[in-house]
Amino acid sequence: MASREASQAPLEFGGPLGVTAMLILLPATMFHLLLAARSGPARLLALPAYLPGLEELWSPRALLLLFIWLGLQVALYLLPARKVAEGLELKDKSRLRYPINGFQALVLTALLVGLGVSVGLPLGALPGMLLPLAFATTLTSFIFSLLLYAKALVAPASALAPGGNSGNSVYDFFLGRELNPRLGSFDFKYFCELRPGLIGWVFINLALLMQEAELRGSPSLAMWLVNGFQLLYVGDALWYEESVLTTMDIIHDGFGFMLVFGDLAWVPFTYSLQAQFLLYHPQPLGLPMALLICLIKGLETIPTATGRQLLVSGWWGMVRHPNYLGDLIMALAWSLPCGLSHLLPYFYLLYFTALLVHREARDEQQCLRKYGRAWQEYCKRVPYRIIPYVY
Repeated sequence: MASREASQAPLEFGGPLGVTAMLILLPATMFHLLLAARSGPARLLALPAYLPGLEELWSPRALLLLFIWLGLQVALYLLPARKVAEGLELKDKSRLRYPINGFQALVLTALLVGLGVSVGLPLGALPGMLLPLAFATTLTSFIFSLLLYAKALVAPASALAPGGNSGNSVYDFFLGRELNPRLGSFDFKYFCELRPGLIGWVFINLALLMQEAELRGSPSLAMWLVNGFQLLYVGDALWYEESVLTTMDIIHDGFGFMLVFGDLAWVPFTYSLQAQFLLYHPQPLGLPMALLICLIKGLETIPTATGRQLLVSGWWGMVRHPNYLGDLIMALAWSLPCGLSHLLPYFYLLYFTALLVHREARDEQQCLRKYGRAWQEYCKRVPYRIIPYVY
């Protein structure tokens, strides 16, 4: 029955044809951004001046570094946690348990990296390895997704995700068949959601800052701002790690290539685009403009919904998804230190706008099914979705 109901669910992302295109376009876009950031023109909409050969992309050293990084994060995940939280109730009425120790992993990683740098670890050399690291991570994402797909073939029907059990192998490979694939108590999706990619993003940024200091004597104010803003974002996400247990990624989406590649590759190598751009294209930034950008960044405190009740006051009385509005304002604040001469650093803002509009549409359908008439009444009282008086 579960399989038949899932197969009747509407297909997302354009169905099998759409996800086949995304299997190609997502890695291609990531590599385009990496190449564009280091090119002279730094044009978002132009083809790269050159395409690297396999000898530039494949590096056993990069693959080894990736596995060391993943192994470190697995080890930190398995350490005793300050808290163990229960997820939402599953189809079989059970609840999974999750260690809440992501912030602890960030701090311990910082201590280990700091110790390594103090004894000669060449962290500043990491920017020169981004292409082969991205290639190794992409290859690993494909292989890992295949293993997850194979594991899901023998999973019970109650363990399958609502949308990743269509019967089309390409579509299910992309969305993910199993909702919470685990090995014992180790939850693969929960681990990947906020650990290796998000923490890796912070240290790629730090490596870019150190490389800029080596090239120019000291990091620029713009580079400091980008590093500071994004560290604050990651630290906040890991400090409130438990809130991820109520997100669509955890409670609805299967764990397939979409999330595997997004968590492991897209986040660290694409979200660090502003810092990459600043390393190769330094931008003047005065103190008054920096202070203005910091004021914009201060709007990060727009709250996020984690409860079960429908709020109709405060920010939720103005738009139905104020947390998405906060994400867009933060994305703008991260991009402004890069100046206005290039579109490339604003890719994250453009991409995130498209992502959140799509996710908001998915949220609307989920909330309508969950709350019924209460949600319809809420939509009448709060007509704007993300931006007041605009959308």
